[in-house]
Amino acid sequence: MFGTPARSRRLTLALATVTALALGATACGGTTKDDASKDGGSAAAGKADPNAETKKGLTVAFLPKQVNNPYFTTADNGGKKALQELGSSYKEVGTSSGTDTAGQVSYVNTLTQQQVDAMAVSAQDPGALCTALKQAMRNGVSVVTYDSDTNADCRQVFVSPASAEDLGRTQVELLAKQIGNKGEIAILSAAQTATNQNAWIDVMKKELEKPAYKDIKLVKVAYGDDDAQKSFQQTQGLLQEYPNLKGIISPTTVGIKAAAQYLSGSKYKGKVKLTGLGTPNDMRAYVKNGTVDAFELWEPAKLGALAAHAAVALESGQITGEKGQSFTAGDLGSFTLGEDGVVSPGEPTVFTKSNIDQYDF
Repeated sequence: MFGTPARSRRLTLALATVTALALGATACGGTTKDDASKDGGSAAAGKADPNAETKKGLTVAFLPKQVNNPYFTTADNGGKKALQELGSSYKEVGTSSGTDTAGQVSYVNTLTQQQVDAMAVSAQDPGALCTALKQAMRNGVSVVTYDSDTNADCRQVFVSPASAEDLGRTQVELLAKQIGNKGEIAILSAAQTATNQNAWIDVMKKELEKPAYKDIKLVKVAYGDDDAQKSFQQTQGLLQEYPNLKGIISPTTVGIKAAAQYLSGSKYKGKVKLTGLGTPNDMRAYVKNGTVDAFELWEPAKLGALAAHAAVALESGQITGEKGQSFTAGDLGSFTLGEDGVVSPGEPTVFTKSNIDQYDF
């Protein structure tokens, strides 16, 4: 895993060094490095100083899986607010598609060339960004992933919405309770390559092996690619293919909203149960009209804010991404990195008719 180099910039005068850097960048997917470079090399060799002064004037770029997605808009705005409070600058770039991995790679390379201090990335694919992200770290850019991870050696810190175990388990519990622990169910996911979705689904499958769920049968995992129309069509297809379907879990904000929209206008409303991960503002109408009984989500603004704080902590040398290191994230409190540099803002909130109006995001 790469760490955080010192942040001072200086001209690289040795021609051999410039040539080596240029060749290395070419080999790593076309990213180049300007003569003004960040000094210090790989920070893996350095030690974290939790008492180091928090740096100001940094530029932190957010690269979500999909821009103009309400979930990521909320998350990234949380990061923006945190950076403003920390005295640093925020920018957001990204693709309008949730499956454009080539586009994400291009943005990582561009941000590296622009010499941002740090980037927070929600990866569409666990491995596709690795070459570009490793080059970014070699060039002195701190890399945090949030919401959806890369391979662990391709970033320094991963801000996880909640543990995969908690999210997978609780979504099964929510749906099982609604269908009386019996019947056929399906999962409506995002993209087949989505790291977080696959981790949660793996936990769901293991959870369903428990004796308590012996009468529940998972008949299919469908993929809506975080596209509203495709997710709507996939919901329709599931109900046509499995007329006895009792419930659907959709661990994606785009998917659960699209599924609720279909169910709400169909004969299945109130009969086929739906749960998963959604935002209160997206799901409020469907909870109030009886289409959805309960769903869950962490607060995305806190996720983005924690990603921003982690990026600044890396840049300030307070952490390097190693297990056991701690940093303070403003009003969110103090956090300690777990295995592979993973940190989480806490457990998800369950939303029902009784509490949904208490939330606005």
